[in-house]
Amino acid sequence: MPEDSIDHIDFDMLNTRAISQPLVTHMYTADPSAHVFNGKLYIYPSHDIDAGIPFDDEGSHFGMKDYHVISMDSIPGKTIDHGIILHIQDVAWAQKQLWDSDVNYKNGTYYLYFSAKSYDGIFRIGVATSKSPTGPFIAEPEPIKGSYSIDPCVFQDNDDSFYMYFGGIWGGQLQKYRNNIYNSLHELPRSHEPALGPRIAKLRDNMLEFAETPKEIEILDEQGNRLKEGDNSRRFFEASWMHKYNGIYYFSYSTGDTHYICYATGISPYGPFTYRGRILNPVVGWTTHHSICEFQGKWYLFYHDSSLSKGVTHLRSMKVTPIHYNADGSIQTIDPYNDLKI
Repeated sequence: MPEDSIDHIDFDMLNTRAISQPLVTHMYTADPSAHVFNGKLYIYPSHDIDAGIPFDDEGSHFGMKDYHVISMDSIPGKTIDHGIILHIQDVAWAQKQLWDSDVNYKNGTYYLYFSAKSYDGIFRIGVATSKSPTGPFIAEPEPIKGSYSIDPCVFQDNDDSFYMYFGGIWGGQLQKYRNNIYNSLHELPRSHEPALGPRIAKLRDNMLEFAETPKEIEILDEQGNRLKEGDNSRRFFEASWMHKYNGIYYFSYSTGDTHYICYATGISPYGPFTYRGRILNPVVGWTTHHSICEFQGKWYLFYHDSSLSKGVTHLRSMKVTPIHYNADGSIQTIDPYNDLKI
């Protein structure tokens, strides 16, 4: 929801009706990536700050400079901020905008995957490592070769293969790529043409490189046709996330300018994925970004809104709420404010 459309909101009422409250209030956090390591829940959010940059469609006002990690022993429960785990000044190739990140673990090492804008103005994806889930993380000197755009999610399959999902349009620059090649003249497809899909690449055993050329993922409608660019209440915009439930791959994502978290299912990590519905209805704040994690036998949706900052788009707060599956594997849609429309 753009900042110019929030004047009518009664934030006292909204926060009273909200199904969940911010997990931390001493700073602004967004884009939460949640994982369980050694029985404890760790959440890796973006750290929102007021960078003093005007709002634009390129997301320039999201001027984040570092990452923190938050841990919890239970939900609900106490949150512990373990402090800064990586700062942009410690990433040699990155100029600005430490956007969404994700973390995964293999053979005694934790890998932090993050999107940042390099000195040529292009978003790329970097990786940093640590022996602890709470960091500090040490960044590799260069971004991952062949990486581009934003919002990495790294998924571990049952056979211990790891896959990175990534991409975001508008400020995330995905619309500038065709066949993994950047061209500033490229724009979004026309409304009747297939929408751009997110990207996937399997990781090498060292977790630092792509094992293959990134591939575009197809998201299909009920008839098996690719979603169109004009179908902006269902097509992919950003915020890839993958989880597996009862042997089915659930690819979830944000629709961006229509503010839904949607999901599609398939039988392969590469897709294609068939659109199934909405997980989360719109929240206060322009962006909506999430992760899904099983913890202590229950499934949870981690997300954010801008209710704590009273609608300031770039000052968001992460939240958590249970998700519920129906017998057919579909996910019940969540209203973030108990049916209070915004």
